[in-house]
Amino acid sequence: MDIAGFLHRYPPFDALTPERLSEVARTVEIEHFPANTVILQEGGEPATALYVIRKGAVELLDGGRPLDLLLEGEIFGQFSLLSHDVPSLTVRAQEDTLCYLIPAATADPMLESDPGRMFVIGSMRRRIASATGAAVEAPDARLAPVSSLVRRAPVTADPAMPVADAAARMAAERVSSLLVPTSEGWGIVTDRDLRTRVVATRAGWDTPLEAIATSPVRTIQHDALAGEALLVMFSHGVHHLPVAGPDGALTGVVTDTDLMGLGKHSPFAMKSAIERSASPPDLAAAGLDLPRLVVAMVHAHADPIDVGRIVAMVIDAMTDRLLSLAIEEQGDPPCSWAWLALGSAARHEQALHTDQDHALVYDPVPGDPDPDPYFSALAASVTSGLEAAGVPRCLGDAMAVHPTLRRPLGEFAEQFEAWMDSPDAHSTVLSSIGYDFRQVAGPLDAEPTLDAAMRRARARPAFVRQMARRALDLRPPTGFLRDLVVEAKGDHAGRLDVKHGGITIVNNLGRVWALQAGVTQKDTIGRLQGAAAAGVLEPSLATELSEAFHFLWDVRLDHQVRQASAGERPDDYVDPGALGSFSRSGLKEAFRAIARAQRTLGSQEGLNPGLR
Repeated sequence: MDIAGFLHRYPPFDALTPERLSEVARTVEIEHFPANTVILQEGGEPATALYVIRKGAVELLDGGRPLDLLLEGEIFGQFSLLSHDVPSLTVRAQEDTLCYLIPAATADPMLESDPGRMFVIGSMRRRIASATGAAVEAPDARLAPVSSLVRRAPVTADPAMPVADAAARMAAERVSSLLVPTSEGWGIVTDRDLRTRVVATRAGWDTPLEAIATSPVRTIQHDALAGEALLVMFSHGVHHLPVAGPDGALTGVVTDTDLMGLGKHSPFAMKSAIERSASPPDLAAAGLDLPRLVVAMVHAHADPIDVGRIVAMVIDAMTDRLLSLAIEEQGDPPCSWAWLALGSAARHEQALHTDQDHALVYDPVPGDPDPDPYFSALAASVTSGLEAAGVPRCLGDAMAVHPTLRRPLGEFAEQFEAWMDSPDAHSTVLSSIGYDFRQVAGPLDAEPTLDAAMRRARARPAFVRQMARRALDLRPPTGFLRDLVVEAKGDHAGRLDVKHGGITIVNNLGRVWALQAGVTQKDTIGRLQGAAAAGVLEPSLATELSEAFHFLWDVRLDHQVRQASAGERPDDYVDPGALGSFSRSGLKEAFRAIARAQRTLGSQEGLNPGLR
């Protein structure tokens, strides 16, 4: 196989045009490294070429400690090459190894391209995950493979089997689920389905299983971590996960009961404690365990976006239970209502350093007394309960206790329209909060009405332009070539604000492009993907921003967990000096990616031509 043909099999070369790939291949030099040869030395001379392993293997060493093993087709030297800095790791040939060397003059433009930047940021995240994983000394049950939790082969049943026979079989086999083949693939019937879809609805005992099966069933790979299974179950509200073996065949089923053994700080255990709370003080006691839960998930190397989602869902559970307790005390609501999460809570993007953002809408009955006094008291109870559980009030008063965020649904939707028709700075601040909404509880179906208002925003260019201005107000700290811009003074002098310098900017960019595309997705990654699918955002830029967003969340959560473990109050101000060289390089790339995205938006809207 020629050099171009080999390179084309691996990223980022697989994204190059045939012409560009041929140009790169023509510059390649070939070098052989005998086993145990040090190719790059930690703290030594910067790399002058990009290395691609053609045959053999190299190991990465951090202070002499093995960190990772790279094999055929993998790349090294990119971080030192891009930063013109000393290597942060030693690279040593583990066996006789043949490498393709791509000189800096060729490699630099390729790595600065869209595919190259996505590759660099993605490989940075994977490298840091490897470093973190290698540092784990004590075994953690969350890091065990899911396959280790499988106790027996799955029990299957014919789709035509009557539910009465199915219940008898589940009892005889001592299982809580049956797998059912359907036209859409494997489906699943659980003991909960029998209770809610048969007994509760008084369905006939001869009802076939396929009528109550959930299909297609959500599965998890055998080599996924137990902690990942826990997060998937919690995020999707399921209690059973069939496990797929190496050949794709289902080898068994993991249940939430299997995962309860992962420790008392699991999301399931905490959610269960919240739901069982008999009073606001009981709930507060359960809610105050949230920081320990986040610490456990981060130590288990959970995806940072999943961690943010779990935090939001735990706060949802607290909100729902507080609403139930308050209604028990106040009596039935006078009309239909809905409780809305706003801002980061609506996006399912909450960290340890978070606060309350919510609204309450209702549908008053004509001729009945004003229901607002009831809902005012309800909002006060929930807000106080969350505060007692460790979720502070919003300093900007974006809470349902404020009359602006507690009103009839029709008025709330009209307020959206008013914000769009009067796109001044104040209205865009309010709408940037209001446009991130998600219904948490209540019988009133509020989201369709508000989603319709969101879709109409794209027809107001002045409003979209004003929202774009807000997305360009904050700047990522990319002022110096070799260093990161930090806070110059105040309590956080010498530190980086990863939230306002990066995460919030991506939130704002995603919101604008979602408005332009008419996308009603609430989470930032979903908005970027939706905007790319609608053609208003280049897919490569959406992927690059998503990688940067993930990376910044990694850094943010790791920082907050260290603070929580040390008994400090978590914040978003990171000391670059406390980070490893990989993390510092990754931050620079993430911030540069965000600055490039801002330039793109500025160019689209004719704004801020001086953006870095």
